[in-house]
Amino acid sequence: MDEYLLIESQGPWGGPGADRFVADAVRLRESGCPVSLFLVENGVTAALTGGAPVLHDLLKLGGQLWVDTFSLDHRALARERLLPGAQLVDMDRVAAKLLETGVRGVWH
Repeated sequence: MDEYLLIESQGPWGGPGADRFVADAVRLRESGCPVSLFLVENGVTAALTGGAPVLHDLLKLGGQLWVDTFSLDHRALARERLLPGAQLVDMDRVAAKLLETGVRGVWH
């Protein structure tokens, strides 16, 4: 079974496309696929408490929620405001994941 790394660069206020993309991550996880959702640039705002409620579903289903450390720091957002279960990661981890066999990367 393929594993998915979905990369979201827009925040929850980026329009309906951002919400649908995050919901796609949840649907993939519901179907049994391993899923990591990486939030980068303005997408990191979704991982703040109250940012995107659908992320709770992803985490509850066992999906991975990755938040770009640089993007979070660049926006002066407090790490303490991240949803429980969100993981701070750097680009080297994302690059390594994309190079793994069987991982499909999708960027929005």
